[in-house]
Amino acid sequence: MTRPFCAFVFFFHTLFFFCQTEKKSFVTKHITETPVIDGILDESFWKTADGPHDFQQFFPSDSILAEQPTDIKMVVSDTHLYIGITVKSVGDQWITPSLKRDFRASTGDSMSLVFDTFNDGTNAFLFGINPYGVRREVLISGGGQDLRGFNDSWDVKWKGESKIYGDYYTAEMAIPLTSFKFREGETKWRFQCYRFDLQTNERSVWHKVPQGQFLVNLAFMGDMHFEKPLGKSRTPLALIPYINTISEKDFVTDKSDTNLKFGGDAKVAIGNGMNLDVTINPDFSNVEVDDIITNLTRFEVGLPEKRQFFIDNSDLFGSFGGSRDANPFFSRRIGIANDTAGNSIENRILGGIRLSGKLNEDWRLGVLSIQTDEDLENEIASNNNTMLALQKKVFARSNVSMFFINRQSFKDYDFISREEEYNRVLGMDYNLASKDSKWSGKFYAHKSFQPDDNDGNYSLGTFLSRTTKYLNMFTDLIYIDEDFSSDLGFIRRTDVIKSATSIEKVFWPKSEVINNFNLSLFPIITWRPSLDYKKTDHDIILTSEIGFQNQSEVSFGFTNSYTFLTAEDEFDPTDTEGALTLPNNKGYHFNSVNVSYRTNSASMLSGMGKSTIGRFFNGDIFSVEGKLTLRLQPRAQLSLALNYNKISLPDPYPSADLWLISPKVDITFSKSLFWSTLVQYSNQGDNLGINSRLQWRFAPLSDLFIVYNDNYFVNQFSPRYRSINLKFTYWLNI
Repeated sequence: MTRPFCAFVFFFHTLFFFCQTEKKSFVTKHITETPVIDGILDESFWKTADGPHDFQQFFPSDSILAEQPTDIKMVVSDTHLYIGITVKSVGDQWITPSLKRDFRASTGDSMSLVFDTFNDGTNAFLFGINPYGVRREVLISGGGQDLRGFNDSWDVKWKGESKIYGDYYTAEMAIPLTSFKFREGETKWRFQCYRFDLQTNERSVWHKVPQGQFLVNLAFMGDMHFEKPLGKSRTPLALIPYINTISEKDFVTDKSDTNLKFGGDAKVAIGNGMNLDVTINPDFSNVEVDDIITNLTRFEVGLPEKRQFFIDNSDLFGSFGGSRDANPFFSRRIGIANDTAGNSIENRILGGIRLSGKLNEDWRLGVLSIQTDEDLENEIASNNNTMLALQKKVFARSNVSMFFINRQSFKDYDFISREEEYNRVLGMDYNLASKDSKWSGKFYAHKSFQPDDNDGNYSLGTFLSRTTKYLNMFTDLIYIDEDFSSDLGFIRRTDVIKSATSIEKVFWPKSEVINNFNLSLFPIITWRPSLDYKKTDHDIILTSEIGFQNQSEVSFGFTNSYTFLTAEDEFDPTDTEGALTLPNNKGYHFNSVNVSYRTNSASMLSGMGKSTIGRFFNGDIFSVEGKLTLRLQPRAQLSLALNYNKISLPDPYPSADLWLISPKVDITFSKSLFWSTLVQYSNQGDNLGINSRLQWRFAPLSDLFIVYNDNYFVNQFSPRYRSINLKFTYWLNI
């Protein structure tokens, strides 16, 4: 054989190989058997089943095949998708933080499978399992371009078990087709899967994902073809009733109460792509308690939604505008109201409906309507909270979305003024996501309407980003009119023009120690139109981060800040009761430096720490924050979070030592019995809170909860509020 001919054959083979890796696919055979889901791949059909293999390394490199073998087989019946997994590594030291469902993939050995059932590169379902058979499920939205589209609060019924054989383990998964949404007669889904191997610090994917992109980015997927077209996506009627008995005492008002609550949810499938959710007298006492945050700014802090009713297709409602400054719909507003003293209290939800999902290949629809109860003692009106959202796919992965929001009180209350009777917001967004995910963006225009106030009231914004392995850039520009208002939104402040631009250069050295390092410049500037476009804020942030091969990270930063406190600003950064606020109608320049370090989160003892020192308004600041986590595999996880801020202002302005200490204990007695206790001490919030929750999952998605809450004032150490709940919830398919 001549050399030129050999070279030609080699070139052709190489070209063929790369073409294959760029467009991977496999065929999912149809079966009639029903396998036993025990983690043992002993059924005969597994020997001939096809599936993903030849994984690509994502970390530490993205240019070679994975070193640790992974083999997946898939078959489908008329009712279930069955998955068989074989995972090998260098030893038998498999790592998992606990036996509790919905684990974080990066903290242990795990396998995750992603299904884009409508082939749109926008939304997907994720199912994961680890060597101990612990499961998780996630809804992915927004193309999976960042963590904002990664929702692990979603729950659905399915089975999965694993079995460990020394240096490898096998797993079986049985996912009902009713857990997905798809078109009738479908013959192909887009598919991706990824693996964390903590014994070798390797992360691998089936379809190549370039470093610098998010691991579950839906732009990077192969195809799974079905041997037989899929039938109807039939989801049975699911009823989820609950019974909750609660005994509580408010020590401030010296009131005690014990009552029994009934209610529940219903889930109904409409066609192949739509879900109807109904809730009556919902109760969220079993939801994990929010983390307390030390807030040194003048603005509200947004906390994530954890209530199950609001989770499914939540991106249809909550992804409009800018998530940080100009989000017109923030579901946590529903069920919360202010009492006569201005304090946030629970506002009972009477009931609600939500219709959401796919109308067809290009259109998605979301309709939500929730009625809250009146509370005459606290002068809170009964309100109807309604939102309509419509989304149209355009180009490869982009979409145009429109919405209408209406918050309205239908009764005449003496304590409600004319301008508070209703609030309406109308808007349109264009969401850009290029086929290769290098370009992403958002362009939006929203307008609010209040009684006798319909002129102006705009919220406008544009965002454009380019992401590559070596250079990342984005620019974000927003304008919020001073009269724009969204009662159901998260609007940090109005009357602003804000610009944020980031330029990041990433280096990938050939080193056995350092995986990558970057340098970034991030200026943020705010102007106030009502003050003749005066610049009132800026933060110019310089950062350098180093990522090591052992997955630890260190960063260094410098921030130059400017804040102009306007005449109406009454601001005390220490939040000391009765303290003298900082002089307003004045500008403050201050600089700070910071350093942070984070260990590999999969280590038995892991941690992170950050320290900042510098000027702060007319004084100084020194802050330390950190978290230590001890994993006693696989039964227990102990953590301690600490945030300390020493603010030193000149007399007569207040100085303070602000402490936030949060120890937490998570114990998993088994895969169905969990106990967690969180203690949060904050002297800024004058609160010591204890939340202890015992959960017994006695059947799929059916639970018995015992939840104990205790709160104390810390400045004089006296009780504030105490309660104990016993809640029973059962998922019944009809």
